[in-house]
Amino acid sequence: MRFRKIFIYAGLVLLIASCKKDTKMPGTGGTTSPAPTPYIITETFESGSKNSYAAADITLSTGSWNFNNALIGNLAGDVKDGNWAVRLKTGDIAMNFDINGLKQISIKHAKYGADGSSTWQLKMSTDGGTTYTQLGADINETNTTLVIDSFKVSVTSKVRFEIVNTGTTRINIDDISFKGTGDPGITVGLPDTTGTGSDTTGTGTVAKTRGVTIGTDAPPASGDNSDLLFGNPSGAVTSTVMMDNYLIDMGYYVESYNSTKAEPNWVSWHLDASNTTGVSDRLNNFAGFNGLPSSWFTVQSNSYNYSTYGFDRGHNCPSADRTSSVDANSSTFLMTNMIPQAPQNNEQTWANLENYLREQVIAGNEVYIIMGSYGTGGTGIHGAFNSITTTDNGHINVPSNVWKVAVIIPVGNNDISRVSTSTRVIAVNTPNVNTINSDWKQYIVTVRDIEKATGYNLLSALPQSVQDVIELKKDGGI
Repeated sequence: MRFRKIFIYAGLVLLIASCKKDTKMPGTGGTTSPAPTPYIITETFESGSKNSYAAADITLSTGSWNFNNALIGNLAGDVKDGNWAVRLKTGDIAMNFDINGLKQISIKHAKYGADGSSTWQLKMSTDGGTTYTQLGADINETNTTLVIDSFKVSVTSKVRFEIVNTGTTRINIDDISFKGTGDPGITVGLPDTTGTGSDTTGTGTVAKTRGVTIGTDAPPASGDNSDLLFGNPSGAVTSTVMMDNYLIDMGYYVESYNSTKAEPNWVSWHLDASNTTGVSDRLNNFAGFNGLPSSWFTVQSNSYNYSTYGFDRGHNCPSADRTSSVDANSSTFLMTNMIPQAPQNNEQTWANLENYLREQVIAGNEVYIIMGSYGTGGTGIHGAFNSITTTDNGHINVPSNVWKVAVIIPVGNNDISRVSTSTRVIAVNTPNVNTINSDWKQYIVTVRDIEKATGYNLLSALPQSVQDVIELKKDGGI
């Protein structure tokens, strides 16, 4: 079954207005600032698991929750929308995170199975969970099917909630929806590195090398939405003479590959709502790429050897940016799309930035992204090393820095011409270390800063007059 205007991602439902490529977005002309973007974020309890009533914190799509005398159940007696719902005894479930700009919270609920009626309360905290005040009246739980109760939120500060079962019988809670405006201040969806697999690797069996199959869902080769629309930063070409600046068009992204370092110099791609439809799950099918010249070293699926060297197989183009087909997602797991990346950098800081950019797409934008790395020497799980390389006789360089540039524009046509001196451009440069702060905003720089560090000419397809303004701005991270 297909639902229009609904995007489902890792158990999180986000309702947005469907828009065509040529839709005019508010706030794109004149000097008037656009109104805050409305959001609806729903915790569906379809991701994460908890099969006992013992008190514990669990990570769900919206963030960390504390379950006290509660679990996530799917028995015949559980009244649920989907496959799972919270089953709550006398106890509570509580958010371990805050949300901003909230106007309303809605909760689906019913009594569990043949249990008798119960009573529950919704409580709100404005001080990070130190104290709670009841919001609305007690809810008498007599329903045998899910019903919705909504609660107006009138405070302007960040808030968090807990649901307390004050009765003596079990209740079901499902689909808690947060409706507000502006930046909710939470990471939407589970990090790209979680799921049925991970970016770590051992010394197991080498996966068979493969190429890439380019389907009809791939971005166009040129023009609007093409992966290299904003320019070729290093002037890469597909010639063995340029073995350390070798252009590879993977269909779903384009990269400059460095055969000496056995990793990309940079990877460039376009991101819009058509790329993140969830047709494919995260496949975790890491493999070497068989399309390199035969005389070059090929990085294999197990080359990084996490336990020995302490680095993740860090994606450049993320898996979660390419879920429109199996072909799209598989392309992101080729080792030519990877760098040895410190786990905390990959799984926290970088994952948070990637999720943030996907939120911008959900808000009605499209994003042109370039990611790269430079230098030598990173810090993995075993502490600091100088010029550390991985296995295979030192073929693979560990970069010292990982960077990204993202150009964010409202959905529309003629993308190059729509970039102006007021266009939002995010540039981030992080050290490839395991002691990194999880907040990517701490590492915001200018595009020119990255150009100085790499020698590349970023966003070169834009008029120089536009480059001279947007490349010197440091984004506010909001």
